[in-house]
Amino acid sequence: MAVDVIDYKIIGDDMQIVEVELDPGESVRAEAGAMMYMGPGIDMQTSTGGSGGGLLKGFGKGLKRMLTGESFFITSFTHKGKGKGHVAFGAPYPGKVIPLDLSELGGRFLCQKDAFLCAAKGIEVEVALTRKLGAGIFGGEGFILQRLQGDGMAFVHVGGTVVKKELAPGETLRVDTGCLAAFSESVDYNIEMVGGFKNALFGGEGLFLATLRGPGLVYLQSLPFSRLADRIVAASSYKQRGETRGAGGLGGSLIGDLISGD
Repeated sequence: MAVDVIDYKIIGDDMQIVEVELDPGESVRAEAGAMMYMGPGIDMQTSTGGSGGGLLKGFGKGLKRMLTGESFFITSFTHKGKGKGHVAFGAPYPGKVIPLDLSELGGRFLCQKDAFLCAAKGIEVEVALTRKLGAGIFGGEGFILQRLQGDGMAFVHVGGTVVKKELAPGETLRVDTGCLAAFSESVDYNIEMVGGFKNALFGGEGLFLATLRGPGLVYLQSLPFSRLADRIVAASSYKQRGETRGAGGLGGSLIGDLISGD
């Protein structure tokens, strides 16, 4: 499928959005619910993304997107007015938007599930399973990846600060599995267990690390959504226990735990 050539600008710092500029007839596709605002002349159509392949193909594409943590449906925004049209997309949690020109990246790029934000019409979002058994079994967040494929612009969202690494041939990098945001298909990706009993038991970094070997481009994120969610759940749990026991919030909850032996 021919890919639309779109212009864009990224707005914001720590909670970024991407505003896409469309000429008449151009389209951009986005994860359902990602749209923030749009100008006049923009037509919005939600579907399974199976145009040209019938209902069954669209159903299959929807299921594949669900495997990667995306919505079953995808929304297309087409400019049917005159002049320039604009539509903007916001990320679901604090972080950065990374623009990826797939025509300069070999036509394919891998990213963590849930990372896809939007892309020019013609870019395909596919399931990409890890190539090695160890990575599949122990990779956690890295078990199922998204493959972005095409020759145009795609945009992914990552949590926190972005770190860009260009690995030379044979150069290795060990990363927390959740902090690996996106990387070239040329990068060899595997999961290795953390060495040492105390490191594994008390290190607090998880039992496994992703090992990346160049050549290729790698994007890292400082705040994976899973890490943010864990902190929110933990804080919510302390608050609920404090309110339930009527012991003065967090401090009372901790004292209550000590007294009760929890």
